[in-house]
Amino acid sequence: MVSSVILPKELTSYRILRMQVSSRAIWTESVVTNGNLIHDYMANSLVRESKEMDRIRAAVKAAGIFVVLGYSERDGTSLYIAQSFISVDGAIVLHRRKIKPTHVERAVWGDGQADSLQTVVDSPFGKIGGLNCWEHLQPLLRYYEYSQGVQIHVAGWPPMFPMPDENVVTWQFSETDKGSLLASQFLAIEGQAFVLVATQVLTEPNLKKLNLLGTKICQTPGGGFSMIFGPDGKPLVEALSPGEEGILQADIDLRDIDYSKAMIDTVGHYSRPDLLSLQVNSKAAKVVTFMNE
Repeated sequence: MVSSVILPKELTSYRILRMQVSSRAIWTESVVTNGNLIHDYMANSLVRESKEMDRIRAAVKAAGIFVVLGYSERDGTSLYIAQSFISVDGAIVLHRRKIKPTHVERAVWGDGQADSLQTVVDSPFGKIGGLNCWEHLQPLLRYYEYSQGVQIHVAGWPPMFPMPDENVVTWQFSETDKGSLLASQFLAIEGQAFVLVATQVLTEPNLKKLNLLGTKICQTPGGGFSMIFGPDGKPLVEALSPGEEGILQADIDLRDIDYSKAMIDTVGHYSRPDLLSLQVNSKAAKVVTFMNE
């Protein structure tokens, strides 16, 4: 799962790149059928400290941009659904992992630990946050992000598709492009933040490579639903077609957040911590702990 969001240096626009990488087959095929695919997927997953990541960081620095990079991270012999926030000088200023892979994803990727609860980092463009996929349906995780002061949220998603024929396959609306887009839009409304939805496009030549031939869910070319929302949930750009790769761009003013915050600040004047509050464990668990620590 890889998606990138690029924030231009001048803060006059936001660009969304769609990458043609998918793990959809784990939802549509058996473990046995996917054995070779997952083996190759593991071999091609990105190591955070590697020459491949160094090349990405160098490119970010040369371009003078801020990137939130979503990818399948390899750490030793385990995989994680990860996001690296790369600053304009090419440094990884925040690295986090999806805290709970969704459903069958748990057969491939591990859990993020408490250090992945930090989802927001300062930047020259404002406070930038990010979540992966169905982390947008974790209400406590969203709330904790709001408490970190997010102003620009990056919503990373894999390809999602329209509702398939219910007479052919049983599927959930929440697993569709529209359902995922609504989840992202709701975060903008609830958190009073600009939201950049970064998605991917699946093309016909990739179906065989990704073991997706004959699936009743995927449509090619398709899967894309990138969008930019304002802090009141209003779409700020015209959507691309689901199979179109391209750049979405919008001029924004962070002061516009105050319009929404004046109406509802879920971690400020519109909260009741005397009645309801959130407890957070910020200490990451370790597989080995020394008794004298």
